[in-house]
Amino acid sequence: MELEQKLRSMLSETVGRCVDRNTGILLSGGLDTSILAYEAAKCAELKAYTVAMKGADAPDLKYARLVSSHLCLEHHVLEFGMEEVYQALPKLIKILGVFDPMEVRNSLAIYLGMGFSKEDGADTLITGDGADELFAGYDFIFNKTPEEIERDLRHLWSVMTFSSFDIGNSYGISVKAPYLYEKIKGFAMSLGVEFKVGRREGELFGKWILRKAYEGLLPGEIIWRSKTPIERGTGTSMLASFFEKEISDELFDERRKLYFNEDGVRIRDKEQLVYYEIFREVVGPPKATGEGRHCPQCTSVLREGSKFCRTCGAYPV
Repeated sequence: MELEQKLRSMLSETVGRCVDRNTGILLSGGLDTSILAYEAAKCAELKAYTVAMKGADAPDLKYARLVSSHLCLEHHVLEFGMEEVYQALPKLIKILGVFDPMEVRNSLAIYLGMGFSKEDGADTLITGDGADELFAGYDFIFNKTPEEIERDLRHLWSVMTFSSFDIGNSYGISVKAPYLYEKIKGFAMSLGVEFKVGRREGELFGKWILRKAYEGLLPGEIIWRSKTPIERGTGTSMLASFFEKEISDELFDERRKLYFNEDGVRIRDKEQLVYYEIFREVVGPPKATGEGRHCPQCTSVLREGSKFCRTCGAYPV
């Protein structure tokens, strides 16, 4: 209980320093952003922004509306279609410098959400970046020993990056990520695994101390909502099936051979082909230059200690 109160106090103070006159929040209705919205709403009239793809199952909408109603937020929703996707992709891929489908799908929602908020006059945006990495939010590490969980978390801390800062910079938006502030980060890193992973009604949950710290302050549906990746929450995961239908097998095989022969890049699927062709135009083919290990699928230089290629998404490497 004492640690939970300490965490609430630190988050309240940290979020308070992030809020100014034209502050908004990218609200997914997940635990992380809902906690930040709760704290920010105590300081100012907060605008919340949620995006979802038209025609997709986008659960973020339901939960973001629940939180906005609970906190009496001014809630703005952008439902976007393929026209907006095609317009955004060249700019987004140039900012990111990647053609990894998962990174593009996740960052696309952030890019469109930030553009939406900028048009509405937001100068500062609060994001939930860092909570999953610092407080063990990813379910792939739950069913491990405490020692293995600690090892995996330390690896995540050494390689974690967040596209929201570069995207925000492209819009002239100041991005605030309270979980990444030194006070919160240091607190999270000092906690034992027992404060990060816990069991409720037979189910394992990460971010345990965050959930317990705000239990009773936010709706139970939010507190005990399982981790939903951005691409699933916003519906951009449907892009994979869209491009699978949009591009013929013959064209895919032809282009895949072309880019392997000319650039040394192995294209895995049709969605990645779309992103690579844009990447090739706005960034240029990856160059097998520089010291260190190179990705076997796209030749890009790999970050030291990384198990995946940030450029193309190859895993494991």
